[in-house]
Amino acid sequence: MELTIVEEAGVRFVEGLPSLPLMRRFDDATLLVEVCLSNRVSAALLYAPNLTDKFFDLSSGEAGAILQKLRNYRIRLAVVCAPDSVQFSSRFGDMHAEESRTGYFQVFESVQAAREWLSKQ
Repeated sequence: MELTIVEEAGVRFVEGLPSLPLMRRFDDATLLVEVCLSNRVSAALLYAPNLTDKFFDLSSGEAGAILQKLRNYRIRLAVVCAPDSVQFSSRFGDMHAEESRTGYFQVFESVQAAREWLSKQ
């Protein structure tokens, strides 16, 4: 899995490459967990292309499975989605709002905003 270790404001996290697909299936979240645990980090910054094709389609169940896996290991996830780059399903906004309250998942339009969120938690 192509991830780099980044340190921002004293917080370490893994980051995917902006255009590289990392997760082809929701089971690939296990690989992300392994990379985080082996590098002693508890956060990840990924980009929309790093996620499964159906992550943003809530009816697929992929977002729920991936987020649950990460939450089980207390790994926070920031996802960068450029405006109009992905189509969110009609219920994705509801799930995003609920997940945002837990502090484990957030979607951002810019890398800088995602990095700031990760460094403040």
